Amino acid sequence: MVGYDPEARCVSTVEAAVAGSASGLVTRVLISPLDVIKIRFQLQIEQLSPRNPQAKYHGILQAVQRIFQEEGLVAFWKGHIPAQLLSVGYGAVQFMAFESLTKLVHNVTSYNARDSFVHFVCGGLAACTATVAVQPVDTLRTRFAAQGEPKIYRNVRHAVVTMYQTEGPRTFYRGLTPTIIAIFPYAGLQFSFYNILQQFSEWVIPAEGKKGGNIKNLVCGSCAGLISKTLTYPFDLFKKRLQVGGFEQARAAFGQVRMYRGLMDCIRQIMREEGPGGFFKGLSPSLLKAAVSTGLVFFWYELFCSLLCALKSTDSAVRKEG
Repeated sequence: MVGYDPEARCVSTVEAAVAGSASGLVTRVLISPLDVIKIRFQLQIEQLSPRNPQAKYHGILQAVQRIFQEEGLVAFWKGHIPAQLLSVGYGAVQFMAFESLTKLVHNVTSYNARDSFVHFVCGGLAACTATVAVQPVDTLRTRFAAQGEPKIYRNVRHAVVTMYQTEGPRTFYRGLTPTIIAIFPYAGLQFSFYNILQQFSEWVIPAEGKKGGNIKNLVCGSCAGLISKTLTYPFDLFKKRLQVGGFEQARAAFGQVRMYRGLMDCIRQIMREEGPGGFFKGLSPSLLKAAVSTGLVFFWYELFCSLLCALKSTDSAVRKEG
């Protein structure tokens, strides 16, 4: 169902956007706590270790307990409104662009639209398009998830006005360069490996065992998320560090803060002060989040597409009878 298939075409481009936005909405509700923990880990300068007394967070369970004790249960959904706007918008643009690009490849080139390399290129381009469209919302989401108590921003409107007045319009696109650099291979690998794993499952699983298609989609998506996140993780960390630039006062309660002049300065400072391991801070919750979120995104997307197809089939049957 993911990607253009001339032999089994069912959903239109608009319907793909609807299914993509719906899958993003449902997935975001479920994975928000992992996202908050991941961002807290990525922004911490101190080593993520219980041996470092200055480290606020040093493990997933410890971070969960500390956030819950200090900030309450709702802290795990900090920045949820901009995060939902991000997920809904990103899902709609990404899947709409992906379906359109794979259809274009089928119509104007000799390549097979179901080929894994085609899915890699189209998936990467679709993600870049979606990223540019929702980057301001992603920056807002990161700021809300990163701030402690007392809060700097009261709500989304206050955050937008304050950031625009104090830092200018370019602040909403901080971290865009590493995001674009990372998102193309990350999303490309997601779609490519999802396609490869789906084809592999078709070969491995006998015909009578293919009833559990939804579970298969979830497993294939989770594996694709793990592989792609591991290969591209450092750029996600660079993006988060750059997005909170100019926001240092809200980070004081969490430990040391740093100012970066750009992507290369960010890389140099992390390497010098935190070592190679600094590029992979927050990897464990990030991998957990990637496995869960990617699996759920593909699971819900395929499910919503199937529902839309069923509704169209029912509607067509009713019209014929009428």
